[in-house]
Amino acid sequence: MKIQQVLWKLRMDYIGHPYYVSGNAILHALGQQLPPETHRELSASHGVFVPGQFGTFPDEHTQSGVRPYLGSGLPDVEAYDDLFLQREAVHPWLLDSRARAALNTHDLRVQAGHPTLAHETIMGRRPDQRKQYQTTEWHIHSYLYADDPDTLPLGEEVLDGLQFGGKRNYGYGEVALQDTQMVSLDALDYSRLEGSEAWLIELVTPFVLGSDYPNADDVPVPWWWAEDREDLREREEKVLEQCEVYRLQTVDHGQVVKYTGDRPVETAKNGLQRIGSHSRYGFGEIRVKPIAALSQERKRTRDTRMSPHE
Repeated sequence: MKIQQVLWKLRMDYIGHPYYVSGNAILHALGQQLPPETHRELSASHGVFVPGQFGTFPDEHTQSGVRPYLGSGLPDVEAYDDLFLQREAVHPWLLDSRARAALNTHDLRVQAGHPTLAHETIMGRRPDQRKQYQTTEWHIHSYLYADDPDTLPLGEEVLDGLQFGGKRNYGYGEVALQDTQMVSLDALDYSRLEGSEAWLIELVTPFVLGSDYPNADDVPVPWWWAEDREDLREREEKVLEQCEVYRLQTVDHGQVVKYTGDRPVETAKNGLQRIGSHSRYGFGEIRVKPIAALSQERKRTRDTRMSPHE
């Protein structure tokens, strides 16, 4: 199984979901460029907003050190954890010297009465510094999957110049292709999962429980990642299809629960293809984490928040 990672650079402000660009929106944009038979084979993850900043590879990554392109390029992927470098909304890879609080909150601008997510963040600097302002460009990270392996990779001419979100006739949501690469999931290193005796599940994107979409079945919470549904935070989402808006009842993304199954590697691969209803449109993406590794990540996040460089 192979996936195609894609990184777009926002060229114009985006009007849409404040947390992500839905996989449905990405598929809709690609549908304008592809033959119907090719488009039917595709599924797309949600697009995560990524600041184009310097960063340092986290401990779980197979690479190390500071890189100038962590937010504006796609580093090589050798292990399972490498896939999630740019898919965490808190951007833990940002350097301690960067303004984390500002870059973890997307800048809003009002355009013609509509709130938009800015395609760049402009921050002032101290008078004694060489430049008065620092500009951070924003990117969108997503990945594509197809049941027919011959469908991928999509060419650069297909991926470049797309538009996401609302008010596209007025130029909003335009993106340029920044980087793309193919990744074989079967060739990745899963040793961090295999070497652990207990794991947790992180819900990267919302899991759909019920949908107003025609012929969409209600789906229960999988037994292997939630012993009690009442402990889970839910949220109503919406999906747009041919000018019709359908409501979705979901388990909200960002939650971490205990994994009660015994096949962590298989579950991890399935989680990249996503589970449950509307998985083709980006819902139901999960990440499997060793419990010991998660404790280390929480400590690192806490230490970062207390950093004197803020």
